[in-house]
Amino acid sequence: MPLKLYAHPFSSYCQKVLIALYENDTPFEYRMLGNEQSDKELEELWPIKKFPVLVDNGRTIMEASIIIEHLGLHHSGPVRLIPDDPRAALKVRLMDRFFDNYVMTPMQKIVFDRIRPEQHRDPYGVTEAKAMLDKAYHWLDKTLTGREWAAGAGFSAADCAAAPSLFYADWAHPIGEAFTHVRNYRRKLLARPSFARAVDEARPYRAFFPLGAPDRD
Repeated sequence: MPLKLYAHPFSSYCQKVLIALYENDTPFEYRMLGNEQSDKELEELWPIKKFPVLVDNGRTIMEASIIIEHLGLHHSGPVRLIPDDPRAALKVRLMDRFFDNYVMTPMQKIVFDRIRPEQHRDPYGVTEAKAMLDKAYHWLDKTLTGREWAAGAGFSAADCAAAPSLFYADWAHPIGEAFTHVRNYRRKLLARPSFARAVDEARPYRAFFPLGAPDRD
């Protein structure tokens, strides 16, 4: 029975999982959300209706990081996204959490605030989110010094998390020119075939980006 992935191509967390699947050419059925049938199936599987959601032989797996861990355990391929060495794996997991918590989360705060009715917007919260992104860019720029990828020499689950988070974060609050390592790393991620494919699949939906998608990338 093939894997089923409930996802939308413009979603950052869905792209995170899509990168992992594309890295290893893992076959799956793409149950694209945004149509009545797929949306209904998602709600039956996971009433909270957050996505992506993976179904593997009747088992439902939620949360992007857990889905990538599941793929590594049950559908491993030549690209080991979670290293076998536990110390190296811990570094990957740390960077995964960094990108989700300190890049993706403040980026989404800025984006979601724009969706709100103007009278309910939170300018103070947006200012805080931008400050957090600047701190994250600063820390990441130092951390990437001497590293080929987010957690070291090999492409990993940390880079699956980094790609969509930095991609959209630079749209929401541009990465400053001083952060040369971060800017170069983002360009390198965009050149990775797995992420380039995810970006291309999402292009038709750019008009939905609340802040206005820039004419680049």
